[in-house]
Amino acid sequence: MEISAAGRLEVRITTADVGKRVSVRRLSEPGVAGEKFTDTVGVLTSWTDGVLLITRKSGECVRVAESTLVAGKVVPSAPARRRGPATSYEELARVAARAWRPVESERLGGWELRAAGGFTRRANSVLPLGDPGLPLDEALTAVRRWYGERGLPAYVQTATGAEGTQELLCAELERRGWVREVTAEVWTGGLAPVADLAEGAGVVLSREADEAWLARYQRKGVSDVALRVLGSGPSVWFATVPGAGTTGTTDATDAPAAIGRCVVDGRWASFAAVEVDPACRRRGLATAVMAALARRALDEGASAAWLQVETDNAAARALYARMGFTVHHAYHHYREPGDAGTL
Repeated sequence: MEISAAGRLEVRITTADVGKRVSVRRLSEPGVAGEKFTDTVGVLTSWTDGVLLITRKSGECVRVAESTLVAGKVVPSAPARRRGPATSYEELARVAARAWRPVESERLGGWELRAAGGFTRRANSVLPLGDPGLPLDEALTAVRRWYGERGLPAYVQTATGAEGTQELLCAELERRGWVREVTAEVWTGGLAPVADLAEGAGVVLSREADEAWLARYQRKGVSDVALRVLGSGPSVWFATVPGAGTTGTTDATDAPAAIGRCVVDGRWASFAAVEVDPACRRRGLATAVMAALARRALDEGASAAWLQVETDNAAARALYARMGFTVHHAYHHYREPGDAGTL
């Protein structure tokens, strides 16, 4: 916190700092035991009527009464990364978009409207990288109309917690009643360490998701549209660890013991759909799948890796942390107000 020459804490932020990353200290609420002050770090998304709204890296919005402030300052927009590949939010967002393409898209200025028959929110949401070229209310009206014409609820995908992310847009959506349904995180790491974790023996790689792979995939009833999304990307690989039949022998008709998907795009390799038969867990199969895919990606010239994990998936988060992945930013899907349908 900012301390004056006289040793006093000072508030060195004003309403002109809306949109910047700040660190503030305030008096704790009455009844909070043992703590006189509460510290908050995030993007200052508004300061009106004596109330500051600060959006944390996780996307959580914190309201701070101006009268409770005892110190505050502007801080760097993103802390220096000590581990993992250096990258911007925009680079990762564009790489992620190429790894999971919709079947239909349309530009609205710097926004991309994406649709894929309702298969996953990611392929059926707006990716707002830039200015839509319209006032926000008009842009959101156009978004709702576009998705309504396709019988889909309107979603906007946003991000928080890194330089260039969209805390201000998140705050504006929430003011307009848009509902945040899902929060997940994008993690990044070096690719070579993943390749060295296991031999990957018994992992079969293919360019297509065959019937066996789809039998293990968690999303059932996969349509032709879904297959197009799964197969999209610059260089797509599917990994399978064959399952064992009732006799204990491998049978091509069995659902696989484990699967995974990887898309290689320049220096990046993305990992997704890493799933293991519950009866085969704790045998290192997820690690073997990722190691085999990582070696193939290294052969194609990739050096960095990224993946997405939901905040409540403790087992996956522990696995990825052991592999050397760290959180880069959080992302969210906001659903239009008044629409009960979800994807």
